[in-house]
Amino acid sequence: MSNGRILIVEDDYDISNMLRIFFSNEGYHVEIAARGSDALEKCRKKLPDLIVLDIMLPDMDGYDVCLALRTTTRTSHIPIIFLTQKDERSDRIRGLELGADDYITKPFDIEELKLRVGTAIRTHQRLNMTNPTTGLPSSRLIEDQLRTLMRANNWTYIQVGIDNLGLFNDKYGFVAGDEVLRFGAFLLNEIDDELGTLDDFIGHAGGDTFVLITMSNNVPAMVEKLRQRFNEEVLSHYDFMDREQGAMETANGDFAPFMNLSLGVVSSQTQRFADIREITETAAELRRLDQAKQAKQTRLD
Repeated sequence: MSNGRILIVEDDYDISNMLRIFFSNEGYHVEIAARGSDALEKCRKKLPDLIVLDIMLPDMDGYDVCLALRTTTRTSHIPIIFLTQKDERSDRIRGLELGADDYITKPFDIEELKLRVGTAIRTHQRLNMTNPTTGLPSSRLIEDQLRTLMRANNWTYIQVGIDNLGLFNDKYGFVAGDEVLRFGAFLLNEIDDELGTLDDFIGHAGGDTFVLITMSNNVPAMVEKLRQRFNEEVLSHYDFMDREQGAMETANGDFAPFMNLSLGVVSSQTQRFADIREITETAAELRRLDQAKQAKQTRLD
């Protein structure tokens, strides 16, 4: 099991390769970006649990990268450790003022960096900032985002649930179930990249439930594409026999339907909300209705 996903933003190949090998051996999944623009693009496609960010980059400095991450809703929560040759007090202060979580100067002690990386990731998870399975923002950050909605206009809140995940776990195990959750997170990010905005927010509320908050006008298209791609691509998580018979065979010989999505969609454009609890409860009720509709459709098919 991975200890987390780290993005190393460093244009010096020797340093980035050394960090990749070291942290990979420590059980982390490591990606490398040699340019600031590459780092921002990688974060859009898949959120890391932590970023080790050099300040001196060939296209933009680390301060600009940090600012872009902190002012983009989907990446604003990611812990950042600055890695630089600069040791001036003013440089450290500037980095911390932009929202960096820590600062370490070159040449550095690799064991010290390892401790700082592990501490930052664990602290973030302990404070309910991210879900350890998907790396997505969890309860505290979701609540913060909901409070922001009460002061905003033209937003849509979508509660997304993976139905029949429990039945899947019973047969295939929780490790396979975690892969489904990671697939769901990846799919949400990919579709939002295509049809959403940079101000959108994706969270994992826990269990089989995700949250998508979007400022996009393409919500119907997002919902349709999300359902379509999930139904097509989730089949790869089942074995050949289940796929061939069009349903999952359980331990007692019964058949259970494949996993599918149920969604509860609420919008500031169609309804006024008094508080954040009303938003979540309304979306949860609409998701339950959609869940019943999907189950009925499965029986008819």
